[in-house]
Amino acid sequence: MANSKIEWTESTWNPVTGCTKISLGCKNCYAERMAKRLKKMGQPNYANGFRITLHENVLEYPLHWKKPKTIFVNSMSDLFHEQIPDSFIFKIFDIMKQAHWHQFQILTKRSIRLKKIAPKIDWPKNVWLGVSVENESVKFRIDDLRRVHAAIRFISFEPLLGPFASLDFDNIDWVIVGGESGPRARPMKKEWVIQIKEQCIVQNVPFFFKQWGGINKKETGRLLDGRTWDEMPTKLINLGKEIEHKKVPHLTDEQNDDFRTSKVAI
Repeated sequence: MANSKIEWTESTWNPVTGCTKISLGCKNCYAERMAKRLKKMGQPNYANGFRITLHENVLEYPLHWKKPKTIFVNSMSDLFHEQIPDSFIFKIFDIMKQAHWHQFQILTKRSIRLKKIAPKIDWPKNVWLGVSVENESVKFRIDDLRRVHAAIRFISFEPLLGPFASLDFDNIDWVIVGGESGPRARPMKKEWVIQIKEQCIVQNVPFFFKQWGGINKKETGRLLDGRTWDEMPTKLINLGKEIEHKKVPHLTDEQNDDFRTSKVAI
């Protein structure tokens, strides 16, 4: 297990590393930059750089982590990449089912393959499934996600590259928004973020604002209209009760530090 700096998770688990670009959101892929850096550092799991690589040796890791964690699966890949065999995907799901004391988060841009393979999967209750949606051209991923029988379905609008005037969050449990970060980060407009936030409020969907991004994401920070937005899936935190968006308290710096962790992904 590796602790994670990603604001909406605690740890990462990478039974697969490597990926290929599929849409505009992939242009400045952080995982590709990190994989190349780790290869130069001699990290054995990245000997192939950013080529798809299966790591059988890490499959059972979550079974040995006894403290319950929220775990981002394949932060350095895409679980539904066309080069990953169905059989290996099934192995990963079997481990997640066995490790029932953890919460596993999966995020994909390959909703077309997801839609095809989903009926073959026994979806454990501790698996959250999300799709990345960077602009209107890939909005179809939301409809593909909606058809999957995951316990929690979420959307990550990161990197947010354009406006979304009309969104249907029916059967969606959580929304994340974030700007691109890194040396070639593309800009995100505040009105795009507000547009999504307001639709979350109207449709009663928890809203998580991850970051403004930019070349120096620490400098731009996470505040939106003077506060942090760290809402989590209603099914988990409110036991089915409706969330009151406007009454979610500010998080102190100390609380935010507790929520974040600091090590590089496996």
